[in-house]
This record gives sequence, C-alpha cells and structure tokens, in this order.
Amino acid sequence: MTGGRVPRPVLDLRGVTKVFGAGDTAVHALAGVDLVVERGEYVAVMGASGSGKSTLMNIVGCLDVPTRGRYLLDGVDTRRLDEGRQALVRNRKIGFVFQSFNLIPRTSAQSNVELPLAYAGVKLAQRRERAAAALARVGLADRGHHLPSELSGGQQQRVAIARAIVTEPVLLLADEPTGALDSRSTAEVLDLFDDVSAGGRTILVITHEEEVAERAHRVIRFRDGRIVSDERRAPRGTHVAVGGAA
Repeated sequence: MTGGRVPRPVLDLRGVTKVFGAGDTAVHALAGVDLVVERGEYVAVMGASGSGKSTLMNIVGCLDVPTRGRYLLDGVDTRRLDEGRQALVRNRKIGFVFQSFNLIPRTSAQSNVELPLAYAGVKLAQRRERAAAALARVGLADRGHHLPSELSGGQQQRVAIARAIVTEPVLLLADEPTGALDSRSTAEVLDLFDDVSAGGRTILVITHEEEVAERAHRVIRFRDGRIVSDERRAPRGTHVAVGGAA
C-alpha cells in the first residue's frame, strides 16, 4: 500500500457468464462467476474437463468475452475494448505460458523472447538486453542462439516463461504448463514459478495436476461452470480457509 491507497485487484470478475449456442442446445460454460485476485497472489484453478476452467482462462486472457457480467483486468473494463485494444492489453498486461510452448520453430530462443517486445515497439538494442536478462533469469543465458528443436521440452518451456515475463506483465497466465514435461522438468518449471511469485508477480495457473496446485497459495476448484471451493494455503504447508487467519 502506498500513500494510504489500496492497490486495485489484478483480476475482478463479477457475475461472469459464458453461454455457447442458444435455446435447447445452449451450454453454460460459466454460470455467474465472481472472482477477485489481488496483486501478488499465486492461484491455481482446477476442475475436470468441461468444468469451465478453460473458458475462464480464455476470458481472463482476453481471448474471449463474457456473455454477461463484468471483467476488470488491472482496472481496465474489458467490455469496452475493441479487438485492437484487446490485443494491446494482452501484450502489455498478460504473459502467457501454454502446455505446447508455442515457440516459433525456426527462430532462436533469444528472438522468441524478444517477440512481445517487438510487438510493443521496443527498440532493438533494448529488446536484446531485456530478452537476454529474461533468459538468464530462467537459467538459459547460454542457450539464446539455439532453435527450439535444439532444446529439451523443459528448456523450451523455460524459454516460454522468459517470453512471458520479459514485458513485466501484471499477470502470468499459465495453461497446463507442465502437461508435456517429465517429472524433473516439471519441478524446474514449478521452481521458476515459485521464484516469479516471490518477486511479487501475480500468477494464475490452470491445471488438473495436484502437484502443480500444491505450489500455489490459493486453489480454486470449478464444477459445472461454478466455483465450488476457494482455499488459501501457506506455501507447501498448512491450508487455511479463505478469510481465515493465516
């Protein structure tokens, strides 16, 4: 808190509903979700296939819009954004990490990390400096010239994390980030998330893996488009109920 002002939430969803189709075939993927994620929180969202967690990720990531309800991203009302401004907000405020890495195959690790900075209009020299620093942060300072095909799966995901954090976004949004990794690479990626979280970055991870959720400080479970539990926990330790004493 600075000067008596309360920091605004990074995510603020009120009555968010998402309906696909119409009439008798309508599917309510989200059914009136209320969710607030404060700055610096590390949150895991869990649920079975069809529970609504992927739809939530698409709305939170400004990849889709609610049918009804309000979503504020770092104070920005996403209902008021056209496609161009949505893309701008995604680039500036969200860093994405996907299960499939989504790296450009014929482009070096360094250039992959530079990409969101290029979209943001950052000059070449500064792009290179910031991308190199992000690669160093994920332990790949000596792999910047390598193509994705020359890296292991775990290294590719670390490049993707470097790309996600290089713009210093308000939110790191990860969709099943360890789903394609072996146990050792999974541990390395989760250790990186711990480090990013310790630095004050807000993290939202969509996952079905308890091992991943255990690292988060808050675990939200979805069923049939609704939040059915919301639990805060000490890192790697004792669970505490939301609103309870730590």
